Amino acid sequence: MPATILRPSTARAAFRAISHAQPASTTFVRTKATLPDLPYDYAALEPAISGQIMELHHSKHHNTYVNSFNAASEKLATAQQLNTPEAIADQIALQPVINFHGGGHINHSLFWENLAPKGKGGGEPPSGELGKAIDSTFGGLEAFKKSMNAKLAGIQGSGWAWLVKDTETGQIGIKTYAVSTSSFSLHVFLEAIADTDWGEQNQDPVVGQFKPLLGIDAWEHSYYLQYQNRKAEYFSAVWDVVNWKTAEKRFA
Repeated sequence: MPATILRPSTARAAFRAISHAQPASTTFVRTKATLPDLPYDYAALEPAISGQIMELHHSKHHNTYVNSFNAASEKLATAQQLNTPEAIADQIALQPVINFHGGGHINHSLFWENLAPKGKGGGEPPSGELGKAIDSTFGGLEAFKKSMNAKLAGIQGSGWAWLVKDTETGQIGIKTYAVSTSSFSLHVFLEAIADTDWGEQNQDPVVGQFKPLLGIDAWEHSYYLQYQNRKAEYFSAVWDVVNWKTAEKRFA
């Protein structure tokens, strides 16, 4: 059978018809956030962090953030289908809930990766470019720990302290994310104002200009069963199980 040859005008018309054809309808399925598995056993970080705390912290507290974020996200998706004043009000009201629980999920997911058992990376000092940056910025690892622990101790109530990288300058620094300024004494406020994000929600994740490298959880559920009101002991002990290899990868 001889091949069919189309004239240029016919070929162009056929091409235009294909180009303007409507694509098949696509259904988008929103995937839910899930609780990440830990790369170590709950008791693997003892004695710095007890197995009981790790189990409750991961399986209960973190899981609550995941479930609450998913529930709020579903409500938001439903509200976004409508354009009524009530639906718009629902969307506005849901944002703080999504920010809080979504932030809790992000923060804890990063936190678990920042920890490792001793002998498997936990407590080993940073190296490479991050190690050099800590030396040049803080004067060494011990000086950095002292500064980080001071910021953690200055958190009145709940919050986080993070070693962050400024994505615009490449510099590193410490930022704390905590409760509103009304909960702080004046001297703590003056010391921390330059590097603290103040807001009603204290699960705010590190976003925007800054990249999280290493985070320490200062919520009571992260230490109280083991250390009670001696949170400074927790801040000191946690460095024995900090996984600097993860921070180095994030810094790169």
